[in-house]
Amino acid sequence: MKIRESVRNFNPYSPGTVDAEIRMDKNESPFSLPGELKHKIRTELENITVNRYPPSSGDRLREKLAEFHGLKKANVIVGSGSDQLISYSAGVFAGEYAVVTPPTFSMYRFYAKLNGLGVEPVPLAENFNLRMEELEEVLNKAAVVFLCSPNNPTGNVFDRGKLIKILETGVPVVLDEAYGEFADGSNMDLIESYGNLLVLRTFSKAFGLAGARVGYALGQAGTVEHLLRVKPPYNLNSFSLRIAELLLENYDLIRDRVNFLIDQREKLYSKFKHYSYSSKTNFLLMDLDADDYLLERGIAVRSFTGRLAEHIRVTVGTEEENDRFIRALRSYIHSTPESKKRVDHFKGDDQ
Repeated sequence: MKIRESVRNFNPYSPGTVDAEIRMDKNESPFSLPGELKHKIRTELENITVNRYPPSSGDRLREKLAEFHGLKKANVIVGSGSDQLISYSAGVFAGEYAVVTPPTFSMYRFYAKLNGLGVEPVPLAENFNLRMEELEEVLNKAAVVFLCSPNNPTGNVFDRGKLIKILETGVPVVLDEAYGEFADGSNMDLIESYGNLLVLRTFSKAFGLAGARVGYALGQAGTVEHLLRVKPPYNLNSFSLRIAELLLENYDLIRDRVNFLIDQREKLYSKFKHYSYSSKTNFLLMDLDADDYLLERGIAVRSFTGRLAEHIRVTVGTEEENDRFIRALRSYIHSTPESKKRVDHFKGDDQ
């Protein structure tokens, strides 16, 4: 059996599986859907005819998303999670490589390589700002620039002026706003002025639908049309489509939970501000090597290698989970003499 050389040499992505009582490692919502929404969903699901294919392009959800964001259906494409749309984006635009800005979401690199693109990393500055001079040097041959803002795993928002400067070059930019609901604003309004901009959003974070796998991209109609050309039919199932529609119809319930998580995020930050980077997401990056200690106490957090070695990323949980985490991390700090107070240099122009 002959296997493509690129596949034999491909490094698979492993999200990691940890058995822990409290999961604060994957940036998921800590909440199941509200009871009243579950009742509506059960009623809706009884009426779904699973023997029939779902709408090929999810047009009803596209229409609802367009209305939600003040756009038109032609500006929206839906996918099986935003990951699927990252893959489409890596395969549509012409060029030699994808530009990524580590530390950032690892799936940009994954899908670029899977689609036969090279990868040109331009690491973020010490304060996690964009290095504009270095970026400008590699844009000429780039197929696409992947930017995550608010950025995962650092939590910060990139400067709008720098984003516009990149867009002005004409290179395609995929701006991942997976955590946009937790930030103070969005750059999706730039779609009107820049046909080379695609903005990614997801139902996995703020909406609490990680298990349903629903994401979407927003862009000018001509740009979205190219993605629709390569999208397979029926890429979202009937259940996921309808559940996402119901959440949009009941967004006030989602907004209340987002506000709660923002409040809890700020509570955690205030408790550990000497170790934490400020964040516009549902997680905090902390300069502490505490993952093993916390796991021994039933709390899973995300650890890293490389530049962020000895850091942890902590997803905001329920109030009870957060309080338990606070107690455990305080115990770690008190019992670990080498734990140092981080000098807060994270005050760049992107904050």
